[in-house]
Amino acid sequence: MTSATPVGDAHPYLRAASAGVRHHTRALTTEADTAPPSADRTHLDVLHTHLVALHRLLDQLQTATRPPHSAAGRHLATAGTRLWQAAAAVHDAFHLLPAQHATSADEEECHPERLPEGPPVLTICQRHLAAGHLVRRTTTPTDLNRPVHGHTTACAQ
Repeated sequence: MTSATPVGDAHPYLRAASAGVRHHTRALTTEADTAPPSADRTHLDVLHTHLVALHRLLDQLQTATRPPHSAAGRHLATAGTRLWQAAAAVHDAFHLLPAQHATSADEEECHPERLPEGPPVLTICQRHLAAGHLVRRTTTPTDLNRPVHGHTTACAQ
C-alpha cells in the first residue's frame, strides 16, 4: 500500500508503528512449515496497547479537525469509536484466554475483585479503564452500540 505522503514527513513514529504491524502480520502468514500460533495473553496485551494509542491519536486529531472541518471531524470521531470497540473486544478476548501460570479453571477466570493479579492482567485492565474514562467523556452509549455504517462520502482521486 502506498501513500501520497512524502517519506520525510512529520510522523516517523506512526510510520514505524504501522510498519511494525505490517511486518508482524506478514511474519504470521508466511510461516509455511507450521500454522500461525494462536493468540496468547501477551500478544493481546500488546495489541490492546496499540489500539488504545491509536484511539488517543484519533481523539486528538478529531478535536483539532472538527472546528474547521466538521464533517471530517465527525468521521474521525466515528473511527475513534470503532477503535474503542476493537480495544474492548481485544480486552474481553484477553480474559477468555487461559493465564499462562494458571493451574485450575478457577484461576483462569477474570476476577476483578482479586486485582492486582500481577502483570499483564493489571496492566491491560488499568489501561482499559483509563481509556474508558476518555471514551465516556467524549462518546455516548448510543454511539458505542451503533452498528458500523457504510462509507457515505465520495472519495476524490
